[in-house]
Parts: sequence; C-alpha cells; structure tokens
Amino acid sequence: MSSDKTIRQKEKPDTVVKLLNQYFDVMVKEIIAQSGLVDKFMGDCVMAVFKGEYHLDKAIDASLAIRNKITALPAIGDFSPKVTIGINSGEMISGNIGSAALKRLDYTAIGDTVNTAQRLESVAEEGQIVIAESCYEKIKQSFRCKRVGEKSLKNKSIDLVVYEVLD
Repeated sequence: MSSDKTIRQKEKPDTVVKLLNQYFDVMVKEIIAQSGLVDKFMGDCVMAVFKGEYHLDKAIDASLAIRNKITALPAIGDFSPKVTIGINSGEMISGNIGSAALKRLDYTAIGDTVNTAQRLESVAEEGQIVIAESCYEKIKQSFRCKRVGEKSLKNKSIDLVVYEVLD
C-alpha cells in the first residue's frame, strides 16, 4: 500500500513526514482491525501480511477501508491523498533477514508472492486496489471487480491478468 508520491515533490520534508505518519496511522488501524500484521514501512509504503482462513478477504476489506478513509481526508492545498494497493496470495517464507555483521536483522516475509504483490502495487493507478487473476478467482463471489487486462510486471517473464477491486 502506497501513499501518493506527488506531495513529496511539493512540500517540505517535515510536512511530508507528518502527513505520512498520519496516513500510516489510518492504514495500520485498518490492517489491525482485519487481523493483519504490519510487516514493515518502506518509504511511503506499508507492507502487511494476512494469514489463515479468509486472509484474502481480510486483506481486501482492510484495503477498501484504507482507500475510503485516506480518500476522505481533507486536501492540503491542491493535494488530495490517494493510495495505490497491490494484493497477492500464496506461499512465502518469513524469517530474520539482514546482516549479522551490523547486528541488525528484521523479521519479514519474502518470496515471489511478496514480490508480485509489490509489482501489482506499482502498476496500480491512484485509488486502485489491484489483484492477480488467481486472487480474483478466489474472491469473485464476495467482491465486485473489474478486469483491467494484461500487465507486464517487472522481472516477470509473462504478463499477468489484473483485476481492480471496486467494492
């Protein structure tokens, strides 16, 4: 989940930090409300993991709530906050990753499933929640989606059919 990148170009760094923290608070509350785990903050992005039965539904419910709440925040000058969200489901590996020499390890999730989620987020447009076709097949009875089409994702040998979650 990523916040809008245009504000970083127009505002002072301390203003951007304050706004990002405000946006992250909104996102984290919704992730936790759906039993998600915040894995990490990366720049203006939040990586969250949802486990167990109905994990995909929970991730989408959290994402819809995040999109609605961030979009409802007041504009700052000519800037209106928006998010881009990519969701994927599948196996991943989690563990302590980092440098023993620096004595700094972070517990995180890695693998193709995680990478694909990030690539999906990178092709999402402002306000979009995008999922792979394999996820769509699992949730199509519960959520209204629109087929976006085939997208070329970085470091993927074949294009991926992508859907936008509407509600």
